[in-house]
Amino acid sequence: MKLRSHFLLLISVLAVVVIAVMGIASYQLNKKNALAEARDKGQLIFNYMLSGRDYFRDEQRSLVLELVEKERFYPELMSGFVVTRGTWEKFDEKMPQYKFKQATIDPLWPANKADADELQLIDFFQQNSEVEEHEGFVEKNGMDYYYFAKPQKVSTEKCLRCHGDPLDAPKDQAMIYGSENGYNWKLGETVSAYIVYIPIKDALLAATKSSLIIVAIGAACFFLALFVIWLFMDRRVVSPIMMLSQRAEEISLGENLATALKVENKNEIGILTESIDRLRISMLTLLERCRRE
Repeated sequence: MKLRSHFLLLISVLAVVVIAVMGIASYQLNKKNALAEARDKGQLIFNYMLSGRDYFRDEQRSLVLELVEKERFYPELMSGFVVTRGTWEKFDEKMPQYKFKQATIDPLWPANKADADELQLIDFFQQNSEVEEHEGFVEKNGMDYYYFAKPQKVSTEKCLRCHGDPLDAPKDQAMIYGSENGYNWKLGETVSAYIVYIPIKDALLAATKSSLIIVAIGAACFFLALFVIWLFMDRRVVSPIMMLSQRAEEISLGENLATALKVENKNEIGILTESIDRLRISMLTLLERCRRE
């Protein structure tokens, strides 16, 4: 294999390796940034939902309870779960790609029933009472999601007014939801988790697209550089060496000895040129001496 071919093969292999490493590193970085963005969105949405619930609990509910008769129950005015769910339903109309669930072990509202993954999450909160939030990744219905969750505990006696003994609950509530589910909760018990699900498919696709663009630009730059290097090597290295090889062969055969080799620069090829030219002069001198003798 010729020197030019060796060089091109070496540079090509190096370029492929560098482009592959660059592509992998770029994808991992873009993926990390995409997931971080999903996490930030999840926290933003989650904190918005909790802020609405906390405002209702701290500022509105006590006033509502003073104005409404004891046995009356208006979910939209008196239930933190319903207020939070209603707020999310309005949000969902504008941003349907996100999911929110008040996953509950034994809910009044059947749609809040926790699935197997959510039951494990609630149990995790119950077993680790010091943990105030949890996040991770989960697959649901063939879709990958980042989730952000906070436990919901029975923190005050006020919660047991609606979720304690069903006989003590407001009569309107029993009429609306029945008396079988959503009762007999215990003070301090973790009964549910508020969970926001952020789809990550589009984020990962965007990360892949960005990585491919970076790889394409990098490959174009590498091959452009390879072409420039090839031109330089061909003109400054390979062609002069081939010329010197031809002249050395001519000198070894005693041909074209009168033509001097032109030294264009003082690099390694220039030094080799001077050496071959001295060999030419020595051969020319030797042949002239032989003719005189």
